[in-house]
Amino acid sequence: MGFLVSNPLPVLPEFQSGMVKSAHYNYKKENSMDTSSKAYKLLSLIAISGECSKDVYPFLYLTDSYNEKLMTRLKSDGLIKIHYKDKLRGIRLTRRGKDLLLSLSPERFSYYFADNSETNRPRSDLPRRLRLQQASIAYAMLQCAGIPVYPEEKSALFSGNPQDSAKFALPLFYTAREWKELGAETIKINNSRSLGILLCEDALYVLYFTGDHPIKWEYRTELRLKAFLNYHLKQDMFLGLCQKNTDYPIKALFLGNPMESAKTLMESNGGYQKSYFYLDGSFDFMHFLPASMEGITLLKLLCSPALQSTLDSLLRSDLEPANPDLGLIHDAIKGTTPVLLSYNFDMLRLSRFKTALSFHEITGHLICFDFQKDTLQSYFGDLATIETIDLAKFERRFFH
Repeated sequence: MGFLVSNPLPVLPEFQSGMVKSAHYNYKKENSMDTSSKAYKLLSLIAISGECSKDVYPFLYLTDSYNEKLMTRLKSDGLIKIHYKDKLRGIRLTRRGKDLLLSLSPERFSYYFADNSETNRPRSDLPRRLRLQQASIAYAMLQCAGIPVYPEEKSALFSGNPQDSAKFALPLFYTAREWKELGAETIKINNSRSLGILLCEDALYVLYFTGDHPIKWEYRTELRLKAFLNYHLKQDMFLGLCQKNTDYPIKALFLGNPMESAKTLMESNGGYQKSYFYLDGSFDFMHFLPASMEGITLLKLLCSPALQSTLDSLLRSDLEPANPDLGLIHDAIKGTTPVLLSYNFDMLRLSRFKTALSFHEITGHLICFDFQKDTLQSYFGDLATIETIDLAKFERRFFH
């Protein structure tokens, strides 16, 4: 286990000084643009979210200096505009920007520029704008992790045709708007806070964005959403997934910023009338990952059951098997100490482990990534010791 160290997290190579290359920008009067350019990628991201947050820039590998030049050029060409209201600044497309994208790829963008949809005519009230901007960050992270989000990159969600799904490899992401196309059937889950669903080989993740504080939360609505998704899984309408895996769990995945906001979520009591998130058990698994480049690595890992299995085997190689007579949830034993593999940051599991340690008046041991250590140490206090996986070494070993 050579990548188990406790050194501080190093700066990722993409962000070291002088190592980020500028993208070629090629917009001309005759409405052409290099579709491999970062300008096109940024415009595309604005299109699918309705209003884009500046926090997406790192996921497009835009340096501050290049970003300033790019934004100036896009504004001077009349493709974007800055919308500022309620102290919130966002980026929106102009009519000319939409026309350019439609001329370049109608099969991709016509869906987002139809009728009075929020991606075509975004509202101005603060909660809706925040949601659109949060979605833009989530979409940028998904794309950065190599997960398709655009319509032409995936089969229709409820096609029910295994031949359609065979054309596309998992993982795939579908927005909440795509499942709401079922119409009246989705009325009871219209108030769900989910941004969409991520279909992986071994699980379906319901995606939420919580920011730096507990998300607004309605337990019954999210429970109905889970039941809705489970029903359609059993009816085999999700790309034939149940044919491939009869034990296909539905999990919650929360994006937040910074990493410390995970502790806030785990300690939340729901606030007044339980209107904010708390660990209510509506899902059996509630994972958290930061809206950062570290979160991208964790997202890739969660989407790869084979890689998780390999990592688990490596981490357990120096440990004893779990003891079923111990009376608490754990993955292995180190001496006489129960060990929890916590790199996937399942908040519900972490909370139960902490409660059990306190109840039995014993100390546990956690194995996590280095960027997760401070949050877990603050949450567990003296109840657990922590061993870390060096993120940079892990990435070099498994992703390069």
